[in-house]
Amino acid sequence: MSCKPDEETTIDYRHEMRKFVIEIADYSQLNNSKFIIIPQNGQELITNTGYANGELQLDYIAHIDATGREDLFYGYNADNKPTPASETEHMLQLCILCENNNIEVLTTDYCHSEENMFDSYNRNQQHGFISFAANKRELNNIPDFPAKPFNQNEQDINNITEAKNFLYLINPENFSNKKDFIEALTQTNYDLLIIDLFLFDEILTANEIESLKTKQNGSKRLVICYLSIGEAENYRYYWQKSWKPGEPEWLQTENKNWEGNYKVHYWHTEWKSIIYGQTNSYLDKIIEAKFDGVYLDLIDAFEYFEMQ
Repeated sequence: MSCKPDEETTIDYRHEMRKFVIEIADYSQLNNSKFIIIPQNGQELITNTGYANGELQLDYIAHIDATGREDLFYGYNADNKPTPASETEHMLQLCILCENNNIEVLTTDYCHSEENMFDSYNRNQQHGFISFAANKRELNNIPDFPAKPFNQNEQDINNITEAKNFLYLINPENFSNKKDFIEALTQTNYDLLIIDLFLFDEILTANEIESLKTKQNGSKRLVICYLSIGEAENYRYYWQKSWKPGEPEWLQTENKNWEGNYKVHYWHTEWKSIIYGQTNSYLDKIIEAKFDGVYLDLIDAFEYFEMQ
């Protein structure tokens, strides 16, 4: 679906993002009925108002297995700093609503002091959330603290409801090569890994993904692939050198906080075809690599367009 500039005011940006996620879920589950869908942020989409007392959007809820939430307790304004109480309360109520509707909550707090990391894990556990305290905003390392994953266990993890911890590591810059990266992850006991499809511009193979599905202790875990659907990234395989804001028409301004990331009209059919539905689409490559699911980023892109 394309649109002219003067038609944009008629677009329901939240509805279009819900629709996009639902399409991704339906398409991926044609190949794997157990494929896991985890949108990150944008919990406001689960109700019609964006608040916990709003009307539930049942079709959207039925198509997602979990929801990711950044900065719930730490990192909203600055890393290692407590998130303002008013922001925590708003996000917390929506996350609790997700849990009450059988949507698992995965939280990522950005904090690096042991005191704050410990506090993050404990506060999230009090609400039944699966959490990760990331000591690097770049998500480029395996934290040294705690010495073993919070709530480490020897259980096989066959679905998202069984996971008790996770590792979020999508930037391999601190690893020498693909082999070192894979070996480092196989030596951990996290129940769930969130990683990128590409390592040093190489796609991870199905055999490599399969090797990551076993924890060091021998039990099984889930491996989920990061996928940004609300912005285009100029370091991805699909990027064309001729592209610039407005060309193609769905490509918008660069994100001032993340160099190389560009806002997109995520409801546009051409952008959607880059994400799923064709042999060379991003999601199709993820499915071919045998990931257990996707972690969909920039779900909250609707906020940018609403503010325009």
